[in-house]
Amino acid sequence: MALYRHIEGRLHKLSAVPLDRERRLQRLLEANLFEVLELHFLASEYTTTFGGRIDTLAVDASGAPVIIEYKRNRNDNVITQALSYLRWLKTQKPGFFEKLMSDKLGAALAAPLRLEWANPRVICIAESYSKFDIDTVEVVPLRIELMKFRFYEGDLFVLEPVNFQDTESPMAAAAVHEPRLPRADAEGLARIADTGVASLGQEAPHTIEALLAKANTGTRELFYELRERIMGLDEEIVEKPKAIYVAYWLSNNFAEIYVNRNSLKVLLRPIDYNDPDGRVQQIPESYHWTLDRRVDVRSEDDIDAAMRLIEQSYQNVL
Repeated sequence: MALYRHIEGRLHKLSAVPLDRERRLQRLLEANLFEVLELHFLASEYTTTFGGRIDTLAVDASGAPVIIEYKRNRNDNVITQALSYLRWLKTQKPGFFEKLMSDKLGAALAAPLRLEWANPRVICIAESYSKFDIDTVEVVPLRIELMKFRFYEGDLFVLEPVNFQDTESPMAAAAVHEPRLPRADAEGLARIADTGVASLGQEAPHTIEALLAKANTGTRELFYELRERIMGLDEEIVEKPKAIYVAYWLSNNFAEIYVNRNSLKVLLRPIDYNDPDGRVQQIPESYHWTLDRRVDVRSEDDIDAAMRLIEQSYQNVL
């Protein structure tokens, strides 16, 4: 989510700033847990008998136990880890948690909460999630809540939900499926839609498949790998196929991929890049392109380096 500061009738975009220390986020939220999430803090780095430590253990206003895990980097499998801790919690007896509540909160605050042992919650907090994270949560019939944080210049902090959870229901995260038409009916509607567009004299929507038609097999594979990694940066990224390129958007375009037969050309935002290999090329100013930095991807060996640059462009639109 882009934030702007209003100064004398002008809006100035605030830049997102990286998390400078791994435990800064955890300490900040634990110190403000009731203010931010209306949770009572119980323990930090709580050691389980299964091995591992729960980042934050809490209880909500209804008495439900809450496990909080923080995703500090893109490779952390925070959802799987949180589910493992939830499995451990379910093997314990309610008495242990009631004692923890009493010890940490005091009898006066703990007694009225009335432990709701059968309905625990899991909260995962990360800077972004992949589509695969979202899909996982949708099919697991447990109370798993994904929240996204960002720090911005000027000591601003944002924490927002990614998926909606009915916190009153133990089956809140059960997948909800939209009704699907039989294949024949779906294909028939698609043909009708295409005919309707043509009859109105409008151009049919652009597709990934059409853009890849001129690429060889190796280039197609490069595109799909790069595409998957770009979409994995953030669940809110929008992919927009155009006539001659594919745009990737989050408040603004941060990457555009042009598909050639033997390579991919990726255009990026006009910022200064940390580019030790000198891969970024400047597009001539006479082109007047908004995304005027270019990096080429010719083989799988170029993917990692290209993604490091694409991530910097992505950070510029946060």
